[in-house]
Amino acid sequence: MKRFSILFFLVLVCCVLFIRGRIFLESSPSSIKLEVEDAINRGFDGIIVYVDLNENRTHYTAGWKNRENKIPANPDALFKIASISKLYISAAVAKLVYLERLSLDKTLVHYIPDLVGRIENTETITLKMLLQHRSGIPDFIDHPEYPWGEPPMSLRETLELVLDIPADFGADKRYKYSNTNYLLIGEILDNTLGYSHHHYIQDEILRPLELNNTFNLLSEVNLDDVMSGYFVGYDLDIKQNDYIIPGGSMVAKAKDVGAFLRALVDGSLLNKEEQEIFSSISKYDHTGLLPGYQSIARYHQDIDAVVVQFINTSGRNSWAKSESVYKRIVQILKRKN
Repeated sequence: MKRFSILFFLVLVCCVLFIRGRIFLESSPSSIKLEVEDAINRGFDGIIVYVDLNENRTHYTAGWKNRENKIPANPDALFKIASISKLYISAAVAKLVYLERLSLDKTLVHYIPDLVGRIENTETITLKMLLQHRSGIPDFIDHPEYPWGEPPMSLRETLELVLDIPADFGADKRYKYSNTNYLLIGEILDNTLGYSHHHYIQDEILRPLELNNTFNLLSEVNLDDVMSGYFVGYDLDIKQNDYIIPGGSMVAKAKDVGAFLRALVDGSLLNKEEQEIFSSISKYDHTGLLPGYQSIARYHQDIDAVVVQFINTSGRNSWAKSESVYKRIVQILKRKN
């Protein structure tokens, strides 16, 4: 009787797993094209997906580039890539560390001495900690008075939001994402170079890779070329709202972001030593989020694929839905490869 009960239990488990598998397969999309089109039914205004798989590069689009004027989404639209910009800054840092113009182990007080007494632990926070979000410096966007409707047009004005307040934790004690880290890295780069790090990224990263549709700032482009941005519950296009903070300010086409990420992976951007430095400070993926804009750029090593997704709707639970769409697209790629 006991043996029969165990056997019955095992058969029951197998049946449950089989049924769940059938349900999963039936609910999974049959193609990326259909998944992208279905994303619009989930409440998104527009979507662009770029896939680089086995040297086959494909775009998928659905919805609107501009909802008011009924302009369809298209792969050539520029997009605010938000925090995906941090990958470009990390690549710039890797190059300068290799040239010994920067050191990952030097501290914040070394690079920006006037922050002593204004930010806690400047004597122990290193450049590497800033890059890896282990500094404990509060995130300025968490400040209750951060003006999302009209973001500050001065880096110092933004930094003032977190000066003279306690650290979230001690240097290198744990991980907590903070945009303030990259604001400070931008200043460190500018001070080290003696000119804007935007020019360095242009000269050492964008131009060599022929990324002619990637820009450091929204002010560098024609707004008509930018995909409109929408926030749930707010009717107007908000693409004109500028965001200038290092690590969040860049604008690009999906194809350019994909080409940049592929170059990071395959060694066509960084030499061997630079690659080792980059790998020690950053992953080969990032997401981005600004009002009206959600972006994901990831390298999937198991199938050697770069997948970039842009969605021009944010707010409420749209980030969770965006991640769900992205995961389903990757599932399709993995099933077919």
